[in-house]
Amino acid sequence: MQLSSATTMLAAAVAHAEHLGVRVCISIVDATAWPVAFMRMDGTILGAIDVANKKARTATLFQMDSADFARIARPDGVAYSLENTNGGLTSFGGGLTIRDTNGTCLGAIGVSGASTEDDIAIARAALLALSP
Repeated sequence: MQLSSATTMLAAAVAHAEHLGVRVCISIVDATAWPVAFMRMDGTILGAIDVANKKARTATLFQMDSADFARIARPDGVAYSLENTNGGLTSFGGGLTIRDTNGTCLGAIGVSGASTEDDIAIARAALLALSP
């Protein structure tokens, strides 16, 4: 994940959040789950900072969207309490993997601060900004 791609994604995410009328935090990490870029829109609740970071880390570390991770980490899932590993993860939507054209995971984006559905939509808009 390169900084230029991350800043393109940030701009698209902010534009979509503004279109939806919501304020969010956006975290972008590389394939090793280390931060590349982060933004907190003015007025976003402070608790969303940690959640956005954990959504991105979860998606990267397990190479699956955080909503999919939630299906296995819920109380009746095959890996209940998995979110307590790796320094803390999150098991709800808003973290999406970033993949190259070969399907290799390059990192992830995590969005938090709005409804789960809006967080996912904002992250998807950011991913679309990378499409050729």
